[in-house]
Amino acid sequence: MNKKNMKKVTSEIGEFKKFISRGNVVDMAVGVIVGGAFGKIVTSLVSDILMPLIGTVMGGLDFTNLSIKIKNSTIAYGSFIQSIVDFLIIATCIFLMIQLFEKVKHKETSEEIPSKREEVLLLEEIRDLIKNK
Repeated sequence: MNKKNMKKVTSEIGEFKKFISRGNVVDMAVGVIVGGAFGKIVTSLVSDILMPLIGTVMGGLDFTNLSIKIKNSTIAYGSFIQSIVDFLIIATCIFLMIQLFEKVKHKETSEEIPSKREEVLLLEEIRDLIKNK
């Protein structure tokens, strides 16, 4: 490897270090990891708790085994139904979290601006009177 290529690689490594050290990249990585863990929890909730309850209500139906056999292919639509329920629960949770954050954000921005002290108001009134003369 010649000096020109080595310098280019060193420059790329330096830019990569800058990219990684930015705060939003770390925040994004944490979000992905927490999101993955949350997805596993929701999948377990759906497959281990909700779907068996729904199956019991529907007369002992087991959604995981629902499938259609067409020649040599098997279409497992029970797993697809579970995935839809997973998605709906995750989407609902995200929607509720966003609403909560928006309420907190709106509350912070709608706080009253502290009122001016009486002396300041009086001085401003005097200033305005002097300007108008």
